[in-house]
Amino acid sequence: MNDTRSDDAVVAQNVPQIVHPRIVRPESIRIGTGRSRRFEGAEHGAGVSYFFVENAPGTGPGLHWHPYPETWVVLEGEAEFTVGDERIRGGAGDTVTGPARIPHRFENVGEGVLRLIGIHASPTIIQTFLD
Repeated sequence: MNDTRSDDAVVAQNVPQIVHPRIVRPESIRIGTGRSRRFEGAEHGAGVSYFFVENAPGTGPGLHWHPYPETWVVLEGEAEFTVGDERIRGGAGDTVTGPARIPHRFENVGEGVLRLIGIHASPTIIQTFLD
């Protein structure tokens, strides 16, 4: 059997093994002036990273890409996701996926706050913004 994984796909193997459960309080991972939080798995012995996002209506990140897939879980509100040339809307309870190396973004298109988790299939968040 041929191993077709890229170096990016095996980066999680370099994360220290978790021996005891850990808890990371939200205030220790809050970033920026907004209410989004960035969790870097490598800092805590985890093989994945995430953003917990709280966006006001009409806001969202600029167009960007990652060398690994990203998965979004919409907790509250409504978002429009642009992944490559496609646009789709997701609401509370929906899960949206985006492939590696494809430019993407999302925007809060609802009337209230958008809460979602952006799961990065990597122990570190690697992103390149295009705008």
